[in-house]
Amino acid sequence: MKILHVIPSIALIRGGPSKAILEMVKALIAQRVEAEIVTTNDDGDNLLDIPLKQKIDYQGVPVTFFSRFSFPIKGIQKFTFSQDLTIWLIKHIKDYDLIHIHTIFSYPSTIAMAIARWQKIPYIISTHGLLCRWSLTQKTKKKQFYLKLIEKDNLEGSNLLHFTAIQEQEEVGELNFKYQSFVLPLGLNIPPRIDQSKQKLHNYYQIPSEIPIILFLSRIHEKKGLDLLINALSQVNQDFRLIIAGSGDSNYEQKIQELIISTKLYDKVIWAGFVEGELKNMLLQGSDLFALTSYSENFGIAVLESLAVGLPVLVTEGVALSNIVAENDLGFVTDLDINSIASTIEKALNNPHELKEKGSRAKEFILSNYTWDKIACNLISVYEKIVSEKEKIF
Repeated sequence: MKILHVIPSIALIRGGPSKAILEMVKALIAQRVEAEIVTTNDDGDNLLDIPLKQKIDYQGVPVTFFSRFSFPIKGIQKFTFSQDLTIWLIKHIKDYDLIHIHTIFSYPSTIAMAIARWQKIPYIISTHGLLCRWSLTQKTKKKQFYLKLIEKDNLEGSNLLHFTAIQEQEEVGELNFKYQSFVLPLGLNIPPRIDQSKQKLHNYYQIPSEIPIILFLSRIHEKKGLDLLINALSQVNQDFRLIIAGSGDSNYEQKIQELIISTKLYDKVIWAGFVEGELKNMLLQGSDLFALTSYSENFGIAVLESLAVGLPVLVTEGVALSNIVAENDLGFVTDLDINSIASTIEKALNNPHELKEKGSRAKEFILSNYTWDKIACNLISVYEKIVSEKEKIF
């Protein structure tokens, strides 16, 4: 099979989907599927410094980048228009057995779906949470207009919609569109173990060894509920350190920093910025509790990354993986409420033995269910079924 993945951007600043698609395609290639990515050179407010209109090896994956044009008009700046990508898709989309499209409400995804429908090439869509309740309440009028005018036909014309959790599937079902879907979680690669990670992390940030570390590792975005976490921590009556690892919109980052000052947590919060590689692994392996108090999260790859190294998690019910955490006792699930978050954090930090037990269970569970090789095999079965059905028709 020859599979083409289309996504508006694979810049890390765009969050989980950008990372997930790279790992997904790597895993498919490892299973001998001919898979590649087409995208733009979008990098948030900037552009990636990479060759354009030619297939290159990008982080171990074959990727073809095309130039992005952002309209200088507020509200449509992130539409990521690309004429070169459009021309290329029209010429080459028939070279592939199936198109796997990631995200919606963006030009590259929308045009790829339209061209696939026009040229009768089967396609599936990974919506990455963009049709969940919370997402649709943001910029509501614009999204509802776009959904009814363009995206509804594209969604209903797909062979399958891909959801990463049952919760996401149920929320999208409320739209009453005509489509078929399947649920398949994202996977992850287990990072190498770091010896004495706790000691190294405490030394790196000069934190006394007896003080527990809470880790927030995610994109700095209002959806992530970082404001709730900080307000909750201001009510916690014991010592701790919160490490905030991630980056996002500079204006929102400034709001969070002002909140840290107003809640008088400036002595307890460490702003690590965007992290990757060994430092990221040390944060995950050396912290005592991972916290993600999102208003909405269709999956939560950072939750998986934490569980995979034995770091118990605290998540809100808006995180789609919260059911998995609760059912398998891998951490703590709390209401989307400052008081509830605060009391749950105190309970967690006051029971280090329980934290350790949950962490051990988490590691075993992820190794058994969420590695990319297992996810890739399941995804290949979906691809094969669609491609075989197309061959029967033609």
